[in-house]
Amino acid sequence: MNRTPVVLSLSILIHALMLLTGCSNSSSFNAPVSNPAPLSTNNVNLVFVVSPDLAYQATGDVNPSTANLTNQGLQRSLLMAPFLQQQVLGSKNVTSIYALEPTTHLQTANDYPDMAALESVQQFALLNQITLPSAADGSAPLSAASYPINVSYAPGPLPSGVGAPLFPCPGCQGLDFNDEGGDNEALASSIIKANVPGFYVFSAPWETTSALLTNINRFEGYNLALPANYKGPNYIYAFSITPSGSASLLTYNSNVSPPSSYPALPSPVSVSRTCTAQTPFSITVTSGVNGAVIPAGINTNETLYMIRHVEAHPGSSWDDGNYVAAGQWRALSLPNALLGKISPSEVWSIDPAQVFPGALITPGNSDWSYIRATLTVEPYAIENNLPYHLVSNFGLAAPNSPQLTSAFFFNGGTFSNQKILLSWEHLHIPTTVNALLASYFPNGGAPTAPDWPDSDYDTIWIVTFDAAGNVTVDNSTCEGINSATLPVGAPQF
Repeated sequence: MNRTPVVLSLSILIHALMLLTGCSNSSSFNAPVSNPAPLSTNNVNLVFVVSPDLAYQATGDVNPSTANLTNQGLQRSLLMAPFLQQQVLGSKNVTSIYALEPTTHLQTANDYPDMAALESVQQFALLNQITLPSAADGSAPLSAASYPINVSYAPGPLPSGVGAPLFPCPGCQGLDFNDEGGDNEALASSIIKANVPGFYVFSAPWETTSALLTNINRFEGYNLALPANYKGPNYIYAFSITPSGSASLLTYNSNVSPPSSYPALPSPVSVSRTCTAQTPFSITVTSGVNGAVIPAGINTNETLYMIRHVEAHPGSSWDDGNYVAAGQWRALSLPNALLGKISPSEVWSIDPAQVFPGALITPGNSDWSYIRATLTVEPYAIENNLPYHLVSNFGLAAPNSPQLTSAFFFNGGTFSNQKILLSWEHLHIPTTVNALLASYFPNGGAPTAPDWPDSDYDTIWIVTFDAAGNVTVDNSTCEGINSATLPVGAPQF
């Protein structure tokens, strides 16, 4: 019997249904029929997302010059998120997310950190909800579209150039590319032994993922057949462990085919040329005026564009180290919003593996990996093919963080003749600027910058040095995005 006409008719019917429901190759995902059913909520599920790197990627996902994602790679991460949420987790909330510690995997001769693993699960994190206290006394629980991503260093030896964290955070440990000291296996083993059903998602490149799968399989005695080689970034693997301890390996294929263009948001974000968020100010310090003296070693011909991380606090004391879904709309809009306003040659942020002491802000809150500033400017770096760097030798919580930040970016000549975009914590931007200004006045009397309002996510502070080292700081430029216009739910791709 000839079955070809039936197959063709079924194919046409499926295609028609996809068009009617809005599911096509250009949006969401195209899930193969052969995918397993979603994972059971009764099991402990270790889910492995394979992020791209220079060695293992779908052609065109990683920029060979910067080791960062390309537009295509960013598109893939956005398209993978709903597949992971719906087809793998069955639309259930995630339990924990772990990603690669970026500085444990430096690539190219310029030692660029591996940001792809973190970016690969950011959209997914925003499709999940978390409830945290929103009042300073630890009360007023509030749910938001956001989930913390654990990416901090485990106790023990640190990568070269990384300063010792002030706040150890065993609960927010990420993955080490080289698995120094067996940290990755220890993390996975602790989850398995705790035997708490849920969905524990890991994001790392193939080298780390493959080794972790192999070691879990051996150490736990599962004796499962593992993937023999790299199949591509569309594949997701899961150890699903029943309450009795028996395990199975499930393999999912999202089958997404991302375009090579920069992602288009489901609806455009309005961008204004009018800046209204802060009271305008401008401070200029010139050698010999009012007792100013140019400090030894100060940079020359440098421009630093300082922006705040995107929206992160649906309540005044709500914090999980990540940003909330509204922030994703701003972050993905930054390449368009900043077009013609700034012209950086490099992008910088704080190392996301640094720990944010949540309990110091809200009693009873947990400590989190501080990832939001880093992820804020990741899309801008991707779209503009710019090198991306991390400040790793000190943390924002260091007592002398303003002086350390000022010395890092304004002294020593490293950034002379450069234009830098810096994403930072807003409370630390004025104190950093004030530390810089104070260095020009050995006898006191330095001008001071105003505080940064908590409600302002839009303003850009620009620090400019001339050829002699005289400095000007002003806030006359802004992104032009009104927080009140941003949706509270994550954009859908």
